[in-house]
Amino acid sequence: MTEATTQSARAAAQDDGATTQGHEGAAVRREIVAVVAARTLYDESYLLPDSHFEADLGIDSVIHESILALVKERFGLRSPLPEGLYTIRDLAAAVEDALAAEGRAHGGVPSPEPAPPPDDPVLDAVLRAAMRHTQYRRDQLPLDADFEGELGIDSVVLVSIVADCARDLRLPDDLAGTLTAASLRDLVAELRAYRDSKGADGTGGAHGTDSTDSTGEHSGAGPAAATGSPDRATPWDSRSMKDFVEGRDGDLFAKTRSFRGYLRGREAEHLYWYGMPLHSRCGNRALILDELTGQRREFLMFASNNYLGVANHPKVIEAVCEATRAFGATHTGSRFIGGTNMLHKELERRLAAFKGRPACVVFPGGYAANLGTISALVKSYDTLVVDKLNHMSIVDGARLSGAVRKIYQHNDMADLERVLKRCDDRTAGKLIVADGVFSMHGDICDLPEIVRLGKEYGARVLIDDAHATGVLGARGSGTAEHFGLKGEVDLELGTMSKSLAGMGGFVVGDEDVVEYLRFYAHSYVFAAGIPAGVAAGLIAALDLIEAEPERITRLWSNIRFLHGLLADAGFDLEHTESAILPLVIGDERRALEMGRAVRARGLFCQTVVFPGVPLGDARLRVSVTCEHTREDLSTAAGIFVDAARETGVLPSAG
Repeated sequence: MTEATTQSARAAAQDDGATTQGHEGAAVRREIVAVVAARTLYDESYLLPDSHFEADLGIDSVIHESILALVKERFGLRSPLPEGLYTIRDLAAAVEDALAAEGRAHGGVPSPEPAPPPDDPVLDAVLRAAMRHTQYRRDQLPLDADFEGELGIDSVVLVSIVADCARDLRLPDDLAGTLTAASLRDLVAELRAYRDSKGADGTGGAHGTDSTDSTGEHSGAGPAAATGSPDRATPWDSRSMKDFVEGRDGDLFAKTRSFRGYLRGREAEHLYWYGMPLHSRCGNRALILDELTGQRREFLMFASNNYLGVANHPKVIEAVCEATRAFGATHTGSRFIGGTNMLHKELERRLAAFKGRPACVVFPGGYAANLGTISALVKSYDTLVVDKLNHMSIVDGARLSGAVRKIYQHNDMADLERVLKRCDDRTAGKLIVADGVFSMHGDICDLPEIVRLGKEYGARVLIDDAHATGVLGARGSGTAEHFGLKGEVDLELGTMSKSLAGMGGFVVGDEDVVEYLRFYAHSYVFAAGIPAGVAAGLIAALDLIEAEPERITRLWSNIRFLHGLLADAGFDLEHTESAILPLVIGDERRALEMGRAVRARGLFCQTVVFPGVPLGDARLRVSVTCEHTREDLSTAAGIFVDAARETGVLPSAG
């Protein structure tokens, strides 16, 4: 049976009984199917009337409760729905009974959104894919709504939508990364134009120039380049990691084999150098093993987030060792079940005092802090408003929450206000989330305007201070201190793996909010806490930071010195105001080649390509610490200039 035949059979089964139940019953069922599809990402054709929510559809109790809440809201029901509603048929019958009991059987059913014309398969494919990947109902997807500002559809989600459309319309798989539509209507037009130009089945000729053999090896991959010098005569594999986000195949692992061939080609050319192991402490210099050549070498280290240099301090190391000897290696349990140590309590007290807030909750990691906090506070009936360049942990927290998502252009406060003005009045709460320091760009959010707009439009504010803690403010307590807005930000979030020289994440705010997170943030409740030794090391790190403010002074002296050298050399540093200095290159190949040339000269920094930054925005990311000497900084500037001239990023001297 073909996929089309199967979907037709499912659609027919879904509508069975409509003639006996009447028009209102069918309309109720269609609305419920739309709600379930939006909340679960299932295609509507998969949601059969008698499919059991848990056994057949994998809908757990939490999602089930949110579906019931959305259904009540959708139909305006005043009374609670009964227990034991585990199929769409049961739920539809209960809604019909409730509407009848409330005297609204013929007036309480919202008119369903008209289905797209049957002769417009492109529009139907686009709407189905958008519903699947955004959790929105069809009536929540206006064709002219801006993808980012109104629908919260970022470039990664758009790739998935286009990939689904390409599959349904029999268009080439690699179409996903090539379309740049700004709305659903634009996407329909682009897909229709492409389909028409290639013929009815969309296969009128090869698309693109890259090819992959059955082992996943790319035909354009050139020979290994073992030195830092680029070989422009070598055939270039023009794919990026974006080409492996979507891979439709009956074998779930097929895309992994294809990616392996791509990865091996990049490694053979010494362009991908990720995850190489340290063989020493990581300070201003570090001994690293190049696993591609088997050689160890000392590098000038400009890829460390140890901004204040306390990770290797004897007092921190001794605190870790003493606590580990006293309390053991770990707790083997969550904070609620045998995993809370007296040091956790003291660490939370110290972090709250350091950040100048009433209370603190510590998570296993910074990523976990964003996932847990956002998904605990923001629900499907709320709105999440996020900066376009926020960290991926915020993006994933937004997806997990199921909220209405809206994206404002990076640090554009006029666009943020436009988004807030256009927020749907039907949504309940609003949360604005932004990085304090943007991790790949180094610039600082416009916190004064974010706070002002949050108050004006009734939105709460969460700032992720991962790269601001220990860097911004006279005491290093972060973005709020930097702007003199202590107490004005609802929630401040941070990681402890950077300036604080440990592991874990934390959130500070009012006590009632923090206590709520302890019970409702899943990444706290259902995860083991950080070991006692790590907690002790973090407390010692806070002691050092507070006792030695000259570390922050020295850090900023180093930042300004290297920034001046690189700016004078002609590098594009964007608008950085932090310890992160981006050398913006744009072209991915040139950025990878410059990274290779920099390493060949004995300096290591991060080469950032997709998904760290969007395609066309590749860069080298340079991290400055207080441990760097003037000699280190001058040497680094010289290496960057030489490597940039060799690879064509900067013009050659003379």
